[in-house]
Amino acid sequence: MAFHMTRGQKVLWWSLLAFGVLLAAGAGLALWAYQSLEGNIRTDHAAAEALDQDAAERPRPAEGEARNIMVIGDDWGSGTGNARSDTVLLLHLSGDGRRAELVGVPRDIVVDIPACQDEDGGTTRAQRAQFNWAYQFGGAACTIRTFERLTDIRIDHHLVIGFDGFARLVDTLGGVEVELEEAERDPNVGHDLPAGRHLLDGEQALAYVRARVYVGDGSDLNRMARQQEFLGLVYDRLTDQGTLTNPAKLYPVLSAVTSAITADPGLDSLNELRGLLTDVRAVPDGGLTFHTVPTVPHPTRPNRLALDGPAASGLFTALRGDTPLD
Repeated sequence: MAFHMTRGQKVLWWSLLAFGVLLAAGAGLALWAYQSLEGNIRTDHAAAEALDQDAAERPRPAEGEARNIMVIGDDWGSGTGNARSDTVLLLHLSGDGRRAELVGVPRDIVVDIPACQDEDGGTTRAQRAQFNWAYQFGGAACTIRTFERLTDIRIDHHLVIGFDGFARLVDTLGGVEVELEEAERDPNVGHDLPAGRHLLDGEQALAYVRARVYVGDGSDLNRMARQQEFLGLVYDRLTDQGTLTNPAKLYPVLSAVTSAITADPGLDSLNELRGLLTDVRAVPDGGLTFHTVPTVPHPTRPNRLALDGPAASGLFTALRGDTPLD
């Protein structure tokens, strides 16, 4: 199933941040500024070590030049007291460089989560639970291992992007304007706005994109589409203010962006991130497509999802074989 967005399909959460990194690498910033931005990016050594320990159980790397990069949204501070990955995207770059397929993984799919190493050095028990719990149990490594066992697709690199950086970005832009046809309120995330036009600051924007249960149809898929639409508004704000061409305005934005990024050792520098985005931007028109893992309502767990067997299997097979998605 494809993402249905009214506009700005190329403006997704991860690509907006990576786009900022590309600009930082090529905007002629002073050396001190470049070094400062480079130093903001954190390296996820813990995940790399955990995945190395599980190397024998992981799927084989894709043949040829195809790559799979997982982008994880770190939703720490959402009111649960725990980190959750409510946004997980798989970027598949075809070996021939002609396709970039971005696949959303709904957080509410009930899956088998393996035993994972937690941040205290202990080991969590293997259990069947919703997909986004994997990040809470064992960080990026647990999310990757859960996804790999579900799909038999090898993840080559990963990026974790913190929601706190997203709020800083919105504040740096002086807020982002939204217009609501009707009042919205979701007490779970502190979202409460009357109908009409609003200029949201970072904290309000964070609540806006997290809102789910009491907004729209309350589904995770609705929340994903809502986040992507808001990113289009962020991009409009960036371009309307001339931020991307004004170094004085650009540096605070890039500082917020890079401060939000944690990456594996193969993507933890401006140059490496720039190379990734350069490959995405080189994809011909029409080659960038958006999808979501096919699901159906879970038969026994209310408000949870199960894989739509044949459709999901077809999607995973195409990704493993580096063939175009339908």
